[in-house]
Amino acid sequence: MKWLAMPLRDFSSAMEASLAEGGFLSVFAILLSAVLSWWVYVPIHELLHALGCVMAGGKVERLDISGIYGASILRKIFPFVSVGSEYSGRLTGFDTRGSDFAFFITDFMPYVLTVFLGVPLLKSISSLKSSPTCKSIFFGLAAPFAYAPFMSVFGDYYEMGSILVSRPAAALSGAAPDRWRSDDLFRLLGRLSSSVAGPHIVDASVLISSLFVGIVLIFATYWAGSLWSRILAGWRR
Repeated sequence: MKWLAMPLRDFSSAMEASLAEGGFLSVFAILLSAVLSWWVYVPIHELLHALGCVMAGGKVERLDISGIYGASILRKIFPFVSVGSEYSGRLTGFDTRGSDFAFFITDFMPYVLTVFLGVPLLKSISSLKSSPTCKSIFFGLAAPFAYAPFMSVFGDYYEMGSILVSRPAAALSGAAPDRWRSDDLFRLLGRLSSSVAGPHIVDASVLISSLFVGIVLIFATYWAGSLWSRILAGWRR
């Protein structure tokens, strides 16, 4: 339970340190810096999906990013970026060449920011020797990076879980693994429900198992960030 409660405990500690004697100014600083951090985080997140695919041996053809995140500017640097998306951003044109490993790395790559940046920064806030306002700014900047995996429980992390679960499930059921893979669990449920055969017990079992594995991966990512923060703290001594 201690490990499961760690993300909430870290959030509470950082919040308490940020709001200590800070009043309205600290609250405003948290909100403003969090919005700015999210605006910066989204395009970096999507570009890291593309980088992960290429690094794992895949090919990227199209990355949709909403215009409010600077997609038109990014397009001048990265020709595969397309302006506009029904999501904040989504890698819509990519080829992992049939490799589950490449698919998994494509999904996971953005969350290295959680491990190496978000969680260590979040954990350091309560021990910072600075004003509550400065702590509030750092808290707002850290939060989107640290808690991105939890916000992606029905997206990237469900898909990572489905990559691990669907291959053995396909071998047992005879269905194609892609039947249960998606970075949008709710859209996948709609697709399965509207199919001729409709969802059945195997679908339910695979979806629930994939979601469970995805949740385990979320906590594993956060715990990895906690471990890295301890390593950094040891180096500073």
